[in-house]
Amino acid sequence: MRVMPTAGEAGPSATRETRSLPAHAPGAVDTPFVIQPYDEVVSHDTLWDAHSHPFHELLWNERGASSAVVGERIWTITPALGLWMPAGTLHSGSATAGTWFRASFFGFRTTSSISDTPVAVEITPLLRLLLERLGEPGLASSSRAATEALVLDVLAPSPRELLVQVPTSALLRPIADAVREDPGDQRTLADWASELGVSTRTVTRAFSAETGTSFVRWVATVRAQHAIGLLTRGWDVESVAEQVGYRSASAFGVAFRRTTGLTPGTFRPELTP
Repeated sequence: MRVMPTAGEAGPSATRETRSLPAHAPGAVDTPFVIQPYDEVVSHDTLWDAHSHPFHELLWNERGASSAVVGERIWTITPALGLWMPAGTLHSGSATAGTWFRASFFGFRTTSSISDTPVAVEITPLLRLLLERLGEPGLASSSRAATEALVLDVLAPSPRELLVQVPTSALLRPIADAVREDPGDQRTLADWASELGVSTRTVTRAFSAETGTSFVRWVATVRAQHAIGLLTRGWDVESVAEQVGYRSASAFGVAFRRTTGLTPGTFRPELTP
């Protein structure tokens, strides 16, 4: 079902809403369904405090972008990349105004989790059609069962994800805080090593150990996540490119597509369906 925001949720002048949900253990609440769809268009910036569900959850967007946070891991969720959240996983989230987000709830006792930890899921055209069909009113029980079986058959983790693992060590935290505060920061790995009084090799090894990726790729992902937030707010591509540290819109476009698999225009409100 599509749930449109109502005036009672927040006043028209409000710019942010914070929602609090309970923390449930897996299966703590009876969930006899196999797959239950939900969707909503948020009318203003929305934050979800840390919570967990008694069922598994697949998050994705019809329009715009949102984020989910588990510990020090931050995922960006888009129309092309969803996120599987196993039952009982404590997480928080956010979505910018105008985001049309979707969720599919998977019964804890009726379905098996595709992963023990949160994992990205590619929202392929086939998976999208199947999930949308489950939201059709009056869907016959036999058709629902057949569609649910197909969803479970094609649902799988994706090797591609928009994930930033935030390092927490005393060595890397100053770098992480600076880049996340200003994604346009132009300091190189060598610059940071010099500032911190260590060798470039030491910082390189620490980044690989703590984040699972290189400094360059980590910065590119931070920039992409920040850029998506600006694009969904209506910023033009040239301004976004400058804000996140690229010398031209074309250079930004190449780096953005390499990181996300999508073009910046995908997230401009006037260009999204």
